[in-house]
Amino acid sequence: MKIKEIICALEQFAPLPLQDDFDNAGLQVGLTEVEITGALLCLDVTEAVIDEALTLNLNLIISHHPLIFKGYKSITGKDYVERCILKAIKHDIAIYSAHTNLDNAFGGVNFKIAEKIGLKDVQILAPKEESLLKLITYTPLGYADKVREALFFVGCGSIGNYNSCSYSSKGEGTFRAKEGATPFCGHIGEMHSEDEIKIETVLPFYKKQEAIQALIEAHPYEEPVYDFYLLQNMWKQAGAGIIGSLGIAEPELEFLKRIKDTFKTTCLKHNKPVKHLIQRVALCGGAGASLLPLAIRNKADAFITGEMKYHDYFGHEAEILIAETGHYESEQYTTEIFRTLLKETFPDFTLQISKINTNPIKYL
Repeated sequence: MKIKEIICALEQFAPLPLQDDFDNAGLQVGLTEVEITGALLCLDVTEAVIDEALTLNLNLIISHHPLIFKGYKSITGKDYVERCILKAIKHDIAIYSAHTNLDNAFGGVNFKIAEKIGLKDVQILAPKEESLLKLITYTPLGYADKVREALFFVGCGSIGNYNSCSYSSKGEGTFRAKEGATPFCGHIGEMHSEDEIKIETVLPFYKKQEAIQALIEAHPYEEPVYDFYLLQNMWKQAGAGIIGSLGIAEPELEFLKRIKDTFKTTCLKHNKPVKHLIQRVALCGGAGASLLPLAIRNKADAFITGEMKYHDYFGHEAEILIAETGHYESEQYTTEIFRTLLKETFPDFTLQISKINTNPIKYL
């Protein structure tokens, strides 16, 4: 099995186009046509992590945080990133990162945090906007099913818990084939009308080229007609943060202590409790302070994230309980997502979760 097969599985689950603009998720270092010996799963790539991969004879490292965030004009080993790049290349180790694409994916990082906390009825807190397209095309009567199935196969027509969603209506199409054309029906130079089916369906923006290719291959016409429209709908299957409910409401201090234990947090920061019960909880792994207003708007009793700024705490004591676990601590279970996904897809594949604690923040 080659490294590219592992990457394909990861990107099926967390497509790269879901990443935020600042990010650099994807292949960081290495060749994908190489036979894989196994993968080491980690949150951050450090020199110690690469040494661990070498010791275990694993030639792929899968991390959450990208090793490379900026462009390099030279690689001389002057900092830890450059030393990691050099060491990985020298020892034929590939490095792949799934970062904000995994944060924004359905079933990704925030879903794992919600699972650890015990949240039920979870929904994405900030669904992606302007990420859905509507596709409209027209086919002869006898070809509608074939075209629909081809589009569904590449991921069109998924809405929440439903797939293969479309709408069809009958109409009449007209055309005149010019010299050089090879018309499916009608004759060169003659006006032709054809009973047709109009098919409408939706798709994520990053599926556009796949949909076009599938449509062209399945459609009988030499020049299939199709239109794409950008939708204003919220895409509830992708986005930042999570909101859900605990099965049983908990007192604030009891809730905070459980969060501290669950995330192995040495120092759990929080604002002043106001002695109310916690049941509706919003969260975001990593640096999620920007979602605090949404958590309040959605009437969450508590908001949990990895890191906040000092001034973010002011003015919310009566509105919401804020808990800050630490960036590393909030995302530490991300490796479990990698392991579950790859074990389900490749049961015999060698996987190892790194034993290196890469958290750069220490506590006295």
